[in-house]
Amino acid sequence: MFLITFAVPCYNSAGYMRRCIDTLLTGGDEVEIVIVNDGSTDGTREIADEYAAAHANVRAVHKENGGHGSGVNKGLELANGLYYKVVDSDDWLDADALAQLLDTLRAHRDAGELADLYITNFVYEKLCENKRFVRHYTKNLPAGRFFGWKEVKRFHTSNCLLMHSLMYRTDKLRESGMVLPEHTFYVDNIYAYKPLPLMQKLFYLDVDLYRYFIGREDQSVSAANIVRRYKQQIRVMKEMIVSYPYEQLASMDKGLFRYMKHDLSVIMTLTVMFTTGGKDELPERKEALRELWQFIKERDKKMYNFLRHFSYTSLVNWMPFRMCGSVTVLGYRYYRRRINCS
Repeated sequence: MFLITFAVPCYNSAGYMRRCIDTLLTGGDEVEIVIVNDGSTDGTREIADEYAAAHANVRAVHKENGGHGSGVNKGLELANGLYYKVVDSDDWLDADALAQLLDTLRAHRDAGELADLYITNFVYEKLCENKRFVRHYTKNLPAGRFFGWKEVKRFHTSNCLLMHSLMYRTDKLRESGMVLPEHTFYVDNIYAYKPLPLMQKLFYLDVDLYRYFIGREDQSVSAANIVRRYKQQIRVMKEMIVSYPYEQLASMDKGLFRYMKHDLSVIMTLTVMFTTGGKDELPERKEALRELWQFIKERDKKMYNFLRHFSYTSLVNWMPFRMCGSVTVLGYRYYRRRINCS
């Protein structure tokens, strides 16, 4: 069995996917690479087939376009690795950090003790200015040893565990029942939330593994795109809400309960920002946000009460719609400017 399956969802990625795959290949024959060509119309298919023909541990899968979540689902369906990690086709892994991760996995396997979830750092690569911003978790997690959620310290503001930092045990991820919606952006929020309660044994390796490319105008995280795609963020938020009722969250270990609430609070705040931040379709945006709050209230009053009155969104809920949009977008742009080119 492979130690890790890397899934690489690709859509029209011919211009940059080689860098990504080449860094994964440094892991040697203990890693499996599943390149998922999601209905590309450029040379992605040919490049994927080229790598599959040249390397026994590379598989090329071609499917109709279904969006990023569809590619993640397909990779998980086909994964043979003990662990599963998603690497977007415009990103890459640091070879030295990957070697350290594999050394750690081998040592844990040989000792007969493995984690459900391995957490590593990721780096925003701001190539347009030759700068980088490291997201690490040294203030939140004990490093270099196994631990449980009761030892996880409080997360603050926008700091969260993101897809880039997570490597799930494959069987546990499948057991979570996570299936990401198709043709939807921002599904990485679901990926980094729904499986967590099944991950009880954690290990944080303080290495800068994942390199997240920042700066393309067409990226989904640009301010213009997130505001335009507010309906998709609402869809993601609803998926997160229905994953676990508030009372079920409250029955979890204290550290996990606290983190899950924090994550929901951050994503709900982003959802409000997505929805209120646009200057077009104002009646539709107002109605969409009203309907979202109503959906949460009718489904789970305790969850509604928390998100409405005790989460980060309570800081802006009192504002008029347009003011709320202006304030949240300005805040987002200030944050992004620290790590982004857009």
